[in-house]
Formats: sequence, C-alpha cells, structure tokens
Amino acid sequence: MNNIRTVSDTKKTFYSIHTRPINSIYSRVVEELMVEMHLVKVNVNFAYNPFYALGVVTAFYRFMEGYYPEADKESIFSALIKAQEDDPEKYRADAKRLEDFAKEKSSSELVSWLSLGSDRPESSEDLEGCLKAIADNPKFKYSRLFAIGLFSFLELAEPELVKNESRRLEAFKQIATALNLPEEKLLKDLDLYRDNLEKITQARRVMEDTLQAARKKREERASEKEALAPPPDTSSENSN
Repeated sequence: MNNIRTVSDTKKTFYSIHTRPINSIYSRVVEELMVEMHLVKVNVNFAYNPFYALGVVTAFYRFMEGYYPEADKESIFSALIKAQEDDPEKYRADAKRLEDFAKEKSSSELVSWLSLGSDRPESSEDLEGCLKAIADNPKFKYSRLFAIGLFSFLELAEPELVKNESRRLEAFKQIATALNLPEEKLLKDLDLYRDNLEKITQARRVMEDTLQAARKKREERASEKEALAPPPDTSSENSN
C-alpha cells in the first residue's frame, strides 16, 4: 500500500524548491492554496482536468497580483505545482488552451458547451470527453479550484456575465445541472472566491498606502535634516 503524502510533506517539498522568503500578506495566500491543492490531490476520487488547471492558474495569479519581486512569482508557482508532484508546464498549457478557446466564443456558446447542449460549439474530442466524463461520474471530485476554473472560463468570454448576479446564477445553475455538480456548493464557492479577491485587493491597497506614507515621511525628514544642517564653513577659503 502506498503511503499518502501529508501536508507537511507537501510544504517541505515546496520550501526546498522555492527558498526565498514570501512577502507579507501573500504568504498566507500561498500556504492556503498549497494545502487546498494537497487535500484535493490526495482524495481517491480526484482526477486532473483542464478546468482544474485553469482554476489553479487563475487563482494563483489573481491572488498574487502586485507581488514583488515580480520574478519570484514564477518560482513560487512552479514550486507550488511541483510540491504536488505535478508538472507546472502542463497546468500552464492546459489553462492557456482553455483561455484561447474561451476568447474565441461568446458566453452563450460556452454555457451551452459546458451544459452539453445540442447547439454547443465544436471543440476537440478530449475536451468534449472531459465534460462527459465529469457528468457521467457520480464520484467526480468537485473542488473550489475546479469551480474557479469554470468561472474564469466564462469570464474570459464575457466579464459582464460573471458580474451580473442574475445572469451568473442562471448560467452556473444550468452548468451544475448538466454536469451533475453540487449547485449550492458551487455557487457558494464562487461567491467566496469573489469576496476573497475583493479582500486581498483592499489589503493590497492598504499596504501600498502605508508604504507610500512611509516613503513620504522619510523624504520629509531628509528635507528637514538638510534644511537644519549648518552651512559649509567658507572662512578658510576667504582668508586665502
């Protein structure tokens, strides 16, 4: 019997790959995402799919927006995926594929496609098969990150759809019914995701305002110090 990896194993692997410290509010984001991915991955019913990948990629880059130094984000992302014993390039490639597909379609076409409707747009057989496998699997491991992937998929086609509450609810209820997803949990997870995005945006603004105020204070102190400094002694020059 294979031993199931623990959260500690995942964290240890992550910090052995990304060795630089993670800044302030972002460290909690990374830790929570890492644990969430771990718990999904070790579930016996979990099966990787492109929508899960899109959810992971979108959640990471949305929550890590504004991170400094910018170059560290790629290292953190790679470590996050490798800590789950997965390939970060696979996640990026599958997410990009869905992003490209979504940008070429209307939101109504995508809702029909996700709902396995008769008028859905054409796509590759493996993506079609992925949706059918989800719908036909009573033990499909639903996760918040999968829900974020669906949300991001529709948001790419039409941002206004996910902003409009009535349209958003109608679309995701239709999708949940077609794919046999837990509707109430899906809607709750998406509301929480949107709330968390707003909270971290606010936290980032507070942090930026604090840094700006501290910078301004340092500049004012430097100016005051310069103004109070005695003038240079020129007496020796005048006597020559």
